[in-house]
Amino acid sequence: MLCDRLLILLVFSVTILHLSRGWPSRSRKAAPGQQKVGDEPDFKVQIEKLWQEVNSLKEMQALQTVCLRGIKAHRKCYLVIEEPKHYHEANEDCIAQGGTLATPRDLHENNDVRDYARRTLPGAKDFWIGVTDIVKEGQYVDVNSLPITYFNWDRSKKQPTGGKRESCAALSLTSHGKWHDEVCRSQKKFICEYLIP
Repeated sequence: MLCDRLLILLVFSVTILHLSRGWPSRSRKAAPGQQKVGDEPDFKVQIEKLWQEVNSLKEMQALQTVCLRGIKAHRKCYLVIEEPKHYHEANEDCIAQGGTLATPRDLHENNDVRDYARRTLPGAKDFWIGVTDIVKEGQYVDVNSLPITYFNWDRSKKQPTGGKRESCAALSLTSHGKWHDEVCRSQKKFICEYLIP
């Protein structure tokens, strides 16, 4: 609704600016057909700024919608997606919505994500998270290829164990939020994260 109002304001502003260009000012009379040469770029700059504001507000509104459906924690919003997908499809789905697969950066964040997933889908076993060693075996990075400094591997099951075949990480609810590596083509539910500006 806010974006609709801004769009109407943008159209109204453009119309007023356009119409005011054709009328001479009251303080002095313009010669017929005379237009200031420098006015055209200013008009384009103003319209560009208005479009940027409208797009920014659309992004903020979309983020608020996501946060309302999910949870806010650690300057991020998290959203559990029920439809199982393989790792790459899950990440692409998060990106299409303006986020990435969730990547817990410490134990507190991991536990918050685990608890949220448990409350949202109590019967689910595990979820894709944004941790992988696809590029170099044993060198885990997030979905932006940044090195991971926090790990929560399930050491009771000697994780990670997958070798080159299992290169994507899942957060397990049955193992109390511990991680395990998995074949990336496996179908799993997943958790997206969205940074709050």
